[in-house]
Amino acid sequence: MKVLILGIAGGIARKLATRLLDAGHEVLGLDVRPWSSAPQGIEFHRVDVRKRAAEDVFRRRRPDAVVHMATVTALSMRSGERGRINLDGTKAVVDHCRDYGVKQLLFVGRHTFYGAAPDSPLYHTEDEPPRALEKVPELADLVAADLYAATALWRLPKLTTAVLRVVYTLGAPGTGTLASFLRGRRVPMVLGYDPLFHVMQEEDVVTALQLALEKRPRGIFNVAGPPPMPFSVIIRETGRTPVPLPGPLLARLLGRFGFPRLSEGALAHIKYPIVVDNRPFREATGFQYAFDEGRILRTFRESASLPGAEL
Repeated sequence: MKVLILGIAGGIARKLATRLLDAGHEVLGLDVRPWSSAPQGIEFHRVDVRKRAAEDVFRRRRPDAVVHMATVTALSMRSGERGRINLDGTKAVVDHCRDYGVKQLLFVGRHTFYGAAPDSPLYHTEDEPPRALEKVPELADLVAADLYAATALWRLPKLTTAVLRVVYTLGAPGTGTLASFLRGRRVPMVLGYDPLFHVMQEEDVVTALQLALEKRPRGIFNVAGPPPMPFSVIIRETGRTPVPLPGPLLARLLGRFGFPRLSEGALAHIKYPIVVDNRPFREATGFQYAFDEGRILRTFRESASLPGAEL
């Protein structure tokens, strides 16, 4: 199978590309970021998915399957450009899949789609709408991209589309939103709150994506690993110290005195849980996680350095 990975220079995407190459698939990738160490056998194009050069790759190479991982979060990009990348980029991907005969599309989204709110159910199912976007406006473009990708399920019936809402990941070295929460020795918590966090090891995410390509499920699926854990447990078991602070004070301290830089809306995610029910994905693909809670946190603790400047 010829697989095109969009956003291939990202940590999980690189691991997926290598895994697919080893399994005998033909692997291509697009990214605006460089990947100078791409393994021999992976065809890498440094282009923006929204540009004509990206469409040319679709037209010339005619991939069988596309894995769309070229979205960005509020922690890595200002809002205007982020919205254009996430929504306009996703529209371009779906259009190219339609125009150039792609048979399968995986949109790799995030479980934060559901939003963090005090009245949310503990376990979110795939048919639930997003909540509390007025409190976390920086999620709006990712939610819009997720919803747009899902429209391919009924607009393009010949395209086998799966929208995967993946929980927070930790790996070695740690990257992503949760890893940024745990960047320093002291990790802020909102006083009086200790939400459950769903955490998944990056290698298990790669396994889930590979299974989705092989089993070809169609629909919207939550993807998770072991049971959720309290935020305080994650902090302590990764060698950090939790620092509970009143919400208003914490908002003023973010990005200072060794605390991570978080958006104001991200404070909701360390107050209220976003936990998902992943039974439909397990039933559709047979996915089982290999890394339990202790192994995930131990691996991250051993690999993630703690700069002395952040003491």
